[in-house]
Amino acid sequence: MSIHLRAHAFAANPLRGLSASTAAVSPSAATDALRSLLDAGAGAADAAHPHLSKILPFRRGRPLARSHDSPPPHVSPSSPAAAAAAPPPPAWRLAWLPPARVPGVPSDAFVFLGAHGEEEGKEAAAYWAVDVSESDGEGTGDGSAFVDLRTLMVATDWRDKDAMGDLAIAGHARALLEWHSTAKFCGACGSRAVPAEAGRRKQCSNESCKKRIYPRVDPVVIMLVIDKENDRALLSRQSRFVPRMWSCLAGFIEPGESLEEAVRRETWEETGIQVGEVIYHSSQPWPVGPSTMPCQLMVGFFAYAKSLEIHVDKKELEDAQWHSRENVKKALTFAEYEKAQRTNALKVNQICKGVEKGQSISADLKVESEEPAPMFVPGPYAIAHHLISSWAFEGAPKARSSFSNL
Repeated sequence: MSIHLRAHAFAANPLRGLSASTAAVSPSAATDALRSLLDAGAGAADAAHPHLSKILPFRRGRPLARSHDSPPPHVSPSSPAAAAAAPPPPAWRLAWLPPARVPGVPSDAFVFLGAHGEEEGKEAAAYWAVDVSESDGEGTGDGSAFVDLRTLMVATDWRDKDAMGDLAIAGHARALLEWHSTAKFCGACGSRAVPAEAGRRKQCSNESCKKRIYPRVDPVVIMLVIDKENDRALLSRQSRFVPRMWSCLAGFIEPGESLEEAVRRETWEETGIQVGEVIYHSSQPWPVGPSTMPCQLMVGFFAYAKSLEIHVDKKELEDAQWHSRENVKKALTFAEYEKAQRTNALKVNQICKGVEKGQSISADLKVESEEPAPMFVPGPYAIAHHLISSWAFEGAPKARSSFSNL
């Protein structure tokens, strides 16, 4: 089946798109209020402004999250369905804290995420993220814990708008905090870079330089290469993939290169396939890579093959093969994704309870059934899934003959 999302995972952040003129709280006003709360210290200040500042702590790239047990299914205990009915997996949410719960952190360490009104008659809320990796502890003692963002990503029910919104907020916050941790010095003169505009950019502290420094985004092309004549798609495997998983080709854009040129170059370098027309599909922010690349922007394309013989670059890929539309449809097994989501949701719940069982993400994705599909593709949280699903169930846009010689 084809899964349609309102927006890709990590996109549609409910706190983004708020300019200083339209936001309920401007960055400068939010900064002043936060400083007053931090200076005042404990509970009196928070009680006076209970909805003014909400803090999302991170530790080693992991946001603070809460997870509660799901209620039992709404069936009568005497009903025949009672025994078979299973409660939905527990849902997680971000664990926002008041400033008093994150003591000892300087005000310039907080990064402004956005602001909007909460409820009628209450003050607008300003949302912040802060890295507390230097402090002790793994939670707040109230059913919350710091959870890896990839685990939360797989645990998120993509049909739950609020959960998808929290995932987007956490992704944005992690990208900004990771950028702050690596962009400590000016690249032009080497002087210390200091936060500016509520942490949304930095500026060189050298009076003779004063270079403005903005958050880093690393663009990546990701493409589904299509053999139109034989109704096949090219999928690849990397050695780090879990067993049975195949995905699209992808690669970073080089300086002075267009997106289309990057698609053709990466496809040729990794598989020896020549590509003609390149058609844009969609894009997705991807803040779950290594800290050295705080936020990748995945730009998705359909690419039409001009040659068919595969020559895999073993330094980049483990394998690459053509797959028929029918086999790709079988690989899009909804039950596999649903089981992975449930498994990870239960894992998050265990982590928040302090009883993690040590199951790794790779193990979580090795979902099995009585007759597991011989292959599967990334889940609905990844743009690769939607590129593959769009082609398999709906068909990619038709290649135009005028581009056949590109």
